Amino acid sequence: MATLLLFIIFLVFIGLGLPDSVFGSAWPAIRLDIDLPISFANFITCTISLGTVTASLFAAKLINKFGTGPITAVSTGATALAVLGFSLSNSGWFMILLALPLGLGAGAIDSALNNFVALHYSARTMNFLHCFYGVGVSASPLLISLTLSNGNDWRGGYRLVFFILVAITIFATLAIPLWKKVQNANEKEERTEKKKPKSVSLITLSKMPAARWSWLLFFSTCGLEFTCGIWGSSFFVGAEHLSEATAASYVTFYYVGITAGRFVSGLLSGKMTPQNIVYTGYSIVFLAIVALFLPIPPILKGVALFMIGFGNGPTFPNCILLTPYNFGSDLSQSVVATQMACCNLGILLMPPVFGFIADFISIELFPVFLMVLFVFMAVSTVVYNKRAATLKKGI
Repeated sequence: MATLLLFIIFLVFIGLGLPDSVFGSAWPAIRLDIDLPISFANFITCTISLGTVTASLFAAKLINKFGTGPITAVSTGATALAVLGFSLSNSGWFMILLALPLGLGAGAIDSALNNFVALHYSARTMNFLHCFYGVGVSASPLLISLTLSNGNDWRGGYRLVFFILVAITIFATLAIPLWKKVQNANEKEERTEKKKPKSVSLITLSKMPAARWSWLLFFSTCGLEFTCGIWGSSFFVGAEHLSEATAASYVTFYYVGITAGRFVSGLLSGKMTPQNIVYTGYSIVFLAIVALFLPIPPILKGVALFMIGFGNGPTFPNCILLTPYNFGSDLSQSVVATQMACCNLGILLMPPVFGFIADFISIELFPVFLMVLFVFMAVSTVVYNKRAATLKKGI
């Protein structure tokens, strides 16, 4: 039963990843087709992120009231309908309208599933879960690249994503009865006193230094991840003078890197602590960003983009995994919800900021922007781990 539910959760996370990468890969073709400026992408990505932040902040109360299963099924269906709307759109403003349910659905799924897996499954499972997210975000650029190569049809790529999401929604709906059964079975096996989840206010959590530093960590790591995903294709088109189809394929390598990094992290989870896995990944990210500054062939910069994904990929699942351990199972849903909100604030703010930099200064500043985000990410991670150790000691 737990294995069957885990299969469904993996499918849902593939579905969560599909919309996250499809827009950035298709945007160079979309803006030419609809005749929009490059920075108009900011309005769409901001709306998606606003929806995700809103859903994350209310997720704890909704999940505690309705349950993880129903929230997951409804949210996946909402993202499917939004993706279908994108494929039919001939207006940038209509895309902005569709971006809201897309963001709301993603935020609810993220908050619900991350906490559920952190509480009821192993460290290896958490990493493999986000590996399947990587499968989703890797698939979308590939689909876009294929459809762009076949008649410059970005709409066909969006329609393929829609059909996949419909299938996942059906599986998630059929699996609704499994969630409570698995949760109850795990609680009996653990033989521990059940702690009822608490819906803690944002103000209360903000008084905890460990929570505040974890927010900055999630803000910066997700800001870096999505800046790469959304603007990587445009960087290779504008700065390296590659075709839209080739640039989209390079971004596919980036998402494959995220997937591979999380897969390797899962294999190493029994041999290394989550903190050491994250720090090792940071070393890789730093060297890869440095490579983007160098006068090397575009294909090697594509490899560097892959390595950024590979190194940063394990950060999110390993830090989520530590949340119940650092804050307790009773507070974890509320803390995870705020972490998801900060993650999506990073997605909301950082790619659009770079979008304006690209539009009004130069797309060639892409590596500089990534390095700034990396510095914030590394510093906040070190301080968060120290604060969390103090929190567990009760000081």
